[in-house]
Amino acid sequence: MTATRGFGIDIGGSGIKGALVDLENGKLIGDRLRIDTPRPATPDAVADVVAEIVGHFGWEGPVGVTLPAVIKKGVAMTAANIDPSWIGTDADALFAKRIGRGVDEIAMLNDADAAGMAEIRFGDPAARKGVTALLTFGTGIGSAVFLDGRLVPNTELGHLEVDGHDAEKKAAASVKDNEGMSYPEWAKRVDRYLSVLENLIWPDLFIVGGGVSKKAEKWVPLLEIRTPIVVASLQNNAGIVGAAAAAVEGIEH
Repeated sequence: MTATRGFGIDIGGSGIKGALVDLENGKLIGDRLRIDTPRPATPDAVADVVAEIVGHFGWEGPVGVTLPAVIKKGVAMTAANIDPSWIGTDADALFAKRIGRGVDEIAMLNDADAAGMAEIRFGDPAARKGVTALLTFGTGIGSAVFLDGRLVPNTELGHLEVDGHDAEKKAAASVKDNEGMSYPEWAKRVDRYLSVLENLIWPDLFIVGGGVSKKAEKWVPLLEIRTPIVVASLQNNAGIVGAAAAAVEGIEH
């Protein structure tokens, strides 16, 4: 019998969010719990918050966890917007020990990959055909690329060099807030970034997500690129949903 409920935790640069998930429709069960990401966001400090969130819900099953990092076989290979001490950390083992699970009950994924998996499964059916690229705009820019619904894991397209700068340093949602930019001002930067990206990978569809997707009407219509764009249907909960599904199904990269 396939599990119909799962549990996912999405670790971001500003907040760590967790919730129970209905895996039949991709929706959260009840409210999510969000706790500010500790400063510095070291492995031990983050693991404490993850354990607190799991304990809050009293969840006993497998746990899916996302990190803003390249994940290879449960090990963090990079660290974007979290402490550099994550690099080389066996995140599988760390979280398994901290929340009292076996390593095989922890599914570690890149945050954007998890969000993309959720959108492919529960979002716009058009995303399951051809080349689809999901971009999450938050503290940084995360990316997930799919070919006919199959993930190419650990793409780091938010770090493309655009006009001499790391793209996310100019076009992440956090930059809009930090520089006090209007949506039209920021949309120009997003448009420039996406135009560079579409000329490199020629996608059939862009999905835009992250917290700023809640205000999609203020900036998505201003984009002038040729590639069709849809807004992430799960908005900022996509990472939680994708992580929960991966944990139940034993998916990890």
